[in-house]
This record gives sequence, C-alpha cells and structure tokens, in this order.
Amino acid sequence: MTERCSVLSSDEPLAGTAPRARAWLVLEQPGPYGFRALTESHLPEPVRASLGAVPKESRTTVLLARPVGRHADAGEHDGRRRFWFAHVAPGGVRMRSGVLPDTELVRPDLADVLDSAARGELPPWGTTSTEPLLLVCTNAKRDVCCALNGRPVAAALAADPRYADRVLEVSHLGGHRFSPTALLLPWGHAFGRLDVDSARAVLDGAAEGRIGAPVHHRGRTAASQPVQAASIAVRLAEGVDGVDDIDALRVVGDRAVPAGLRWQGEDGVADVEVRHVDGRAWRVTVHRRTLEPARPESCGKAPVEPHVWVADPPVATVPWDPGSRP
Repeated sequence: MTERCSVLSSDEPLAGTAPRARAWLVLEQPGPYGFRALTESHLPEPVRASLGAVPKESRTTVLLARPVGRHADAGEHDGRRRFWFAHVAPGGVRMRSGVLPDTELVRPDLADVLDSAARGELPPWGTTSTEPLLLVCTNAKRDVCCALNGRPVAAALAADPRYADRVLEVSHLGGHRFSPTALLLPWGHAFGRLDVDSARAVLDGAAEGRIGAPVHHRGRTAASQPVQAASIAVRLAEGVDGVDDIDALRVVGDRAVPAGLRWQGEDGVADVEVRHVDGRAWRVTVHRRTLEPARPESCGKAPVEPHVWVADPPVATVPWDPGSRP
C-alpha cells in the first residue's frame, strides 16, 4: 500500500505553510462534500453557482462547515444557514456570526462584499462574536489523510462538553500532508499535525488570548509564507504567545513596508521586520529551501520537490512606535 502524504511529509517544517486569506466566510452546510466542496455539495444550485463564481484571487476564502459527525442531509432547507465571517489581519480582528438567508449569498455584488471583508469591512450580518472557533479539516474527497487523521480529533473535542460548541468539521484548509489541520477563528491562526491534547491546548490557549500548542503553529493566514515563518521564529525564540501581539512587514532598504499575501522575497530570500504591540522589534531573514526527496503534496498526486521557508535567528532592532502602525 502506498504511504499517505502525511506520513511521507512528516519531516517538513510547519512554519510558513498556512493558507493565505485576510478574511474567512464559513457557511454551515450538512451532508457530504465533493473535492470542490463549494460546487460539489448539497447547497442549493443558485448558491453553488454564486460561490463558484468568486474569483480565485479573492483575499477572502469561503468554507463549508458542519457539526461534527452529522453528515446526513436530506436536502431540505428553509433558505437560511449559520455563518461565521471573520477578518483576521493583525490589529483588525473582528468576527460576526448568526443565521444568514441564502439570498445574501446570491447577490450580484458578492465578490465586492468579500473584497471589502478582506479590507476589514464586514457586512452587517448577524452579531459580533469573540468566541474561539476551531475548524478541523475532515474532507475525505479532498484528501484521505484529512478524514483519517482529522475526524478522530474533531470527534474527541465534540464529545467533551468543554469544547463541543467550539469545534466544527470543515471542507478544505490546504496542506493535507500536515493533517490533522485546523483553523482558529477569529484570529486566522492555522495549525497542523494536531492530536487531541494539542487541539484542546489550542482552544484553551485561545480562551486566554494565547497561542496554544505553538509547535503545531503553521502561521497566520493574513500573512505571506516568509512573513509567517519569520513571525513564528520570533514567537518561539522570544516566548511571544499573544494571539494578536505581533505584526510583520517586509524590509526594503532602511524601511519596513506592508507585505502582500503573495510576497515571496527576492531570489529565495526575504527580509522581515516583526513588531510587537509593546514596541519591540526584530529583523528576521528567511530562506526558501528545497527538501529531498520529492514527495506528493496530497495523496494520489505525483511527487514534487517541496519548498520550505527556514528562518534565521531573530535579531532585536530599534523599537518602533506602536502609534505609527501601517
């Protein structure tokens, strides 16, 4: 039997592997999901068509979620569904949740709504929510590792009254080879290779405003890959665990400027300035490396050479003025 992708990639670093999005719209939808869940599910056809038309370059990602273990779906709906809509960029975290009519998902300006959310302008749907929510990827149609590894973790959390209302199964987070993978809202922190204890630690930490299970941290989705790796290097080296304590910028000459979601540095090298809300700052140089041997990014795919981001030790630099945050 061919080894699964999560086994073959067990030596790949987690830092810098989080999916990239500045906002997340999570829609509850029971029943089975296909490989492309938004268009291969029991969503009403107009909703599937509307979500399927969202541009791939959107900085807001739409996910389907369902209660743990409840997959039956008779296809009968009242035209409404639970939702969670979060803007996850540092310093601007906010989330709204409630019940959403499907008519809001087939509006002609949906792409504009999602684009505005990526800028921090959430629509007036539902009410403000600050409750931590852990989304565990379990979609077998996307990758068997997500189901085999993710479902036991989600099921254990759901069976515990302390966590049952703070966990959902979700359709796709990327990085199947790091399963079990999960996304923590409203901050947009991604985690990989979780087990039941570390998943509990993530939720326990979030309730206290901390990053629980830091060695399982893949990065914050509002940042590019090298920025994620640099931020995690500072967190681990300096013991920074606040969920929204740091931001990071790209270094251009003697200036630090915002880095886009797709920024990859130059020639495999990225210079990053990581800033703490208390004024501390560090410079981190991150290098793009190739791992050997080649391995599949997902079960059933052909092997490829994986590229990883490796951070040098952080170097403390001149403190910055928190009042001047870009």
